[in-house]
Amino acid sequence: MDTDQSNSLEPVVVTHTLPTILCCTCGIPISPNPSNMCVHCIRSRVDITETIPKQITLYFCKFCSKYHIPPSSWVYCEPESKELLSLCIARIRGLNKLHLVDANFIWTEPHSKRIKVKLTVQKEVFNHTILQQSFIVEYHVDYQQCYDCRAKSAKMEPWEAVVQVRQRVDHKKTFYYLEQLILKHNAHGNALSLKTLRDGLDFYFPNKSAALQFVEFLHRVVPVRMKNSDHLVSHDPHNTTYKYKYSFSAELPPVCRDDLVCLPKKVSTSLGGLGPLVLVTKVSQNLCFIDPWTLQTGEFSGYQYWKNPFSSLLSCRRLVEFTVLDCELTGESQGKYAMGDVTVCRSSDLGWTDRQFYVRSHIAKFLKSGDIVLGYDLENANYNDSALDAYRSLQVPDVILVRKTYPAKNRAKRRRFKLKRLEKKKQQQATTTAVRDTNNDMQIDQHNEDEYDNSQDFEEFLQELEQDPEMRAQVDLYKKTNEDQVSTTQNSEEEDDDDYPQVGVEELLEDLHLSE
Repeated sequence: MDTDQSNSLEPVVVTHTLPTILCCTCGIPISPNPSNMCVHCIRSRVDITETIPKQITLYFCKFCSKYHIPPSSWVYCEPESKELLSLCIARIRGLNKLHLVDANFIWTEPHSKRIKVKLTVQKEVFNHTILQQSFIVEYHVDYQQCYDCRAKSAKMEPWEAVVQVRQRVDHKKTFYYLEQLILKHNAHGNALSLKTLRDGLDFYFPNKSAALQFVEFLHRVVPVRMKNSDHLVSHDPHNTTYKYKYSFSAELPPVCRDDLVCLPKKVSTSLGGLGPLVLVTKVSQNLCFIDPWTLQTGEFSGYQYWKNPFSSLLSCRRLVEFTVLDCELTGESQGKYAMGDVTVCRSSDLGWTDRQFYVRSHIAKFLKSGDIVLGYDLENANYNDSALDAYRSLQVPDVILVRKTYPAKNRAKRRRFKLKRLEKKKQQQATTTAVRDTNNDMQIDQHNEDEYDNSQDFEEFLQELEQDPEMRAQVDLYKKTNEDQVSTTQNSEEEDDDDYPQVGVEELLEDLHLSE
């Protein structure tokens, strides 16, 4: 009997039903929501896409297959690609006020000049009620020639702005250093081409904004003085459009590293009585000086320099080689410099005369008997400077030592690093692409292009990099490949110089090529 009772028991299933309400508009039963309305009634009263245009025009260049991005950019996109989809979505005005859920292309004929994109968006309506809606935006593709293709078909030069960098000096080491800074920071990334001249470089850019970015970079690394001008190329009176070409002239001061400068009285007073005879230790955003007799240092900004300009008394081309006979420190020091009494003689006079010079120098810390040092021989120098004439009671020393050097050898055969160079394009016809220099209003031809690259100046620049760790830290050095090392070590019979500073492997970068 107990068995029969256990079999007759059945499990009781409890079901829960959600409460329903009637739509306040049409009266159908719906689940409760803050608006008390069904989805159809909400959509009939609210259209969250009413402010979004459903037809948009895209401009397409059939010569280079690029789409126009207002105001002046053109980008290449494959059909139905992610790039084209993002470009189409970016052209929709008012979409930022909605939450985009999904977007995809709807197939159209390839030659229909139509692109359809289906979008799904959401928006909050009626007391925290989120409404989702899908709609289609149709893009009409119109043909329009981009500026590059238009300039190419009209045989016009594609550049719109040019930056002319100039420095009136007798060597190019400052430009070699500036070239490495440009490569390190990729400041020339937007440049169309680069041309060399006797006194500097010309950078050509596709638009004015790219040229202004490069000008801003120059202001951060060197003390430059800017001049600008514009030239009207064309004018359409029907729609009041103008086409200009812009020229920016960046002039560097004719004062370089290791130059001997006589500071004007006004400048010397502003620097706390520095000088007046000082050496230039660094040229960056500011000009840095040091008094070789007192170890007093000073900085002069680019704005201050161009307000009170001055030139070098003697440039580094006038450096003379001296041999150290004796060196004794005096105990005064300032940073990496230390004062001392040094006895030197001209290296060219060794074995001929016994003429010696007793010099007080700021680089005595780095010198010892037998070393070779570069300095200015003021005893036999000819100079004419109005700033120096103002100091009538100034006693000019016979010799001013500048920096330590090493015996002349072929260092390139044992050098383990190399530098990258800017790709310079030669001019096909000098008469057709001459550019007006805004400094002196004269036409400059390109036949002097080869004068920019000077092997002697570039070798001296490489040796300065090897001897100055602070200067090396500002540029990128690359390891030589196996082919470069083999070509530079062949027929090298010279002995290594143990005292010559070597560049460590940890300071070198790997030269990566895309083909690898």
